[in-house]
Parts: sequence; structure tokens; C-alpha cells
Amino acid sequence: MLPTSGNRLNRATILFVSLIALGFIIATFDVRNDGDSIANVMREGTQSIFEPLQKGVDWVASPVIGFVDGVSNLAGLRDENERLQGRVNELEAQVLETGALEERVRQLEAIAGVDAPLELPTVTAKVYSSGPSAFDNARFIDKGANDGIVVGQAVIDENGLVGRVDLVSANDARIRLIIDPLVSAGVRVQSTNETGVVSGRGDGPLRLEMFRATLPVSEGDLVVTDGSRFPPGLVVGRIVADAAAEVGFVLRTEVEPAANLSQVDYVKVIIGWTALDADLQDGVIDTSVSTTTTLPPGTTIPSQTTVPSNTTVPGTGG
Repeated sequence: MLPTSGNRLNRATILFVSLIALGFIIATFDVRNDGDSIANVMREGTQSIFEPLQKGVDWVASPVIGFVDGVSNLAGLRDENERLQGRVNELEAQVLETGALEERVRQLEAIAGVDAPLELPTVTAKVYSSGPSAFDNARFIDKGANDGIVVGQAVIDENGLVGRVDLVSANDARIRLIIDPLVSAGVRVQSTNETGVVSGRGDGPLRLEMFRATLPVSEGDLVVTDGSRFPPGLVVGRIVADAAAEVGFVLRTEVEPAANLSQVDYVKVIIGWTALDADLQDGVIDTSVSTTTTLPPGTTIPSQTTVPSNTTVPGTGG
């Protein structure tokens, strides 16, 4: 006859109880031999029985507990990351601001060290705007007539000639850059001491024309103002290519401007110079200067000729 499931259960129960009893007998025997208490033996036995079960529960529960802790800390971590990112942005902005201030100090120190020739007085100004288009060779500065600036004055930076003033208001002025076709200047090539004229072409190098040149010029020769329209000795630039002088021909070549016109920030306006050709270039003749024309003796004047009042004719008594 086959054993029923109930019989199998009874046998398992009897076996389990027997094992427990056997464990207590062995524990009692250990107590007698070691002198340990029953409580300690019970505690150690219980721990031995349930320790594997506890490890299994910990193995299953630990990831769950970690996940719950991670979810609870996620919001806090996100807030902390946002705070740290904001601080990083602030520090980056401070670095940029510090760099800009350092560059401004460098530019101010550079322009402060610029001296005009002949100890002429100058006005330091900041370029605050360019022309209405990228192709307009004009710059606006924050100084004007109230600071002694007038049309025609030379504008320089630490590298050389920038241009000239061509429009003035009370507190502002406009600079026309030397590369503009409306700007020209009398110059001298230092290596030959011969003179010529440079003029702008809208962009790139300046055009140099020397009408009475007898000596060749070489690449790299320094070109400075000759003192006609602008004060003498202002650096204009350097010759780009060699050119030879030929009798009856104009020596033509190019000059690379010394000033970095695309990065002009601070400039000096030379206010203590009157151009030698100012009257001619503006089409004005100074009538306040008295002149007297004296005709040679024996000169006859036709009756229909009108003689200016300041003309002296010998023998007429005035």
C-alpha cells in the first residue's frame, strides 16, 4: 500500500522535531563541557538556524532599499547640480569680465604712452561706434568740439596714423580712416627722404605715388607723414613691394597701414596742429592777411584795367 501525503507530512514533522531535540542535546553536552549558559547556547543556535535566511532576505532587500533611497535623493541631487551649474556660470562670467578689464587696462596704458610729435597737445578718446555699414570707413569717438576737436585733425593710436576728423559735434566726432578714398596725406619715405602722397582705396593697402622720386624704394621701408596736412613724423605704414624710380614717370607702390584699423578702440586726436595746406584743401583764402603788389618802374597800365587798391605803381605817389 502506498503511503499517503498525510503520512509523509507526519514523518517530516517527526524528523524535524527529532533534529531540534538532537540539537538541544548536543548544546547541553557543550554547556556541560564548556561551562556556557543555556541562554547563550539557545541564542547561538537560533542565530545559526536563521542566519542563512537573514542573508537571503538582505540580498533581496538591499537593491530595493538602495533604489528607494536613490529615488528619494534624486530631487536633492538635481537641485544641487543646478546650484553648482549656476555657480560655474557666475565664475565663467567673472573670468570673461576680468579678461575684458585687463584688455582695457592694456589698451589705456598703450595709448597713454603715445606722444605726439613736437610735443603737440592731444585728446584721448574712445571709439564707440563704426559707420552704418561694414564697408563704411568711419568711426565715432566720444570727444568733440567741447574738447578742442575740429575737422581735419590727425587721429593716431599706439601704432600710427588712424585717420582724420571729418565731422564734429559738441561731444562727439567722426573719424575718416586712412584707407578711405576721401583721405590722403603727404608722406616721406625714411630710407630715401623723398616725398609723395598716400591715399586710401576703400580697403587693403594704401596707394603711394611719388612724382619726383629719383631713388628706388624697397619692401619694408618705413613711411611717415611729411608735415603738410598732418604733423610730421607720424608713422603711416611700410612699403609692400619694391618700386624703381624712372625719369618722367611716377613711382607707384603700396603701403600697408601700421594701425590695425579693424581693432581701433582708443585713439588720440592731435589738437595743436594747423595743416600747412588747410586753406588750399578747404578752398579758403585768408583775406585778413594784407598783401601789396608793386609793379616794376615803367609799367604802363591800360585805361580799361582795374587796379586793386593795394597795388602800388611807381611814380604815382601811391
